[in-house]
Amino acid sequence: MRVVVADDAVLIRSGLVRLLEEFEFEVVAEVGDGDSLVSAMVEHRPDVSVVDVRMPPSFTDEGLKSAVAARKRVPGAPVLILSQYVEVSYAEDLLADARGAVGYLLKDRVVDVDEFIDGLRRVAAGGTVFDPQVVAQLMVRRRGNDPLAALTAREREVLALMAEGHSNQAIARKLVVSGGAVENHVRSIFAKLGLYVEDTDHHRRVRAVLAYLRS
Repeated sequence: MRVVVADDAVLIRSGLVRLLEEFEFEVVAEVGDGDSLVSAMVEHRPDVSVVDVRMPPSFTDEGLKSAVAARKRVPGAPVLILSQYVEVSYAEDLLADARGAVGYLLKDRVVDVDEFIDGLRRVAAGGTVFDPQVVAQLMVRRRGNDPLAALTAREREVLALMAEGHSNQAIARKLVVSGGAVENHVRSIFAKLGLYVEDTDHHRRVRAVLAYLRS
């Protein structure tokens, strides 16, 4: 799997590169500013890019802003934001094209390497992986018509865990319910959101999560 790594901190960037290479990812470019990120994503068309939020020249939201710009030039390019900060406005822009293949994890909360690598692979495959704190801040901005109004409290719980990138089996463990119960909730969520069987389960899952995060 081919990866672009973008972080202005050389030690962090080098550490990420070494970690990814240990898991047999091919790092095709490592960059330290927003313009270079856009160029690398357009040139290399990686399977996924790992991007810090705050990079030169602005040291505010340049990484996230540049990832959004790159996805406009390479539609649907998978991006995993890995940052110390939550920048809600551009996180919403990442979700705006409804293509999926996006993730947003907070560095301080990534304590399990296997989970990080699994999340990276999920994003590369077109899925979504969001830190619970990012999800919470996106939800605070919810206003107007709520497409999720028909969901029960339990279905919202299941959908929130789906947004964090958990499989049905992992959701069952967290909620201490059976796998069958989770599958029933997921089917109900799909039906209430109008996500019918013409789509694959993977696409319906992504579209349900995007509806949740963008609502």
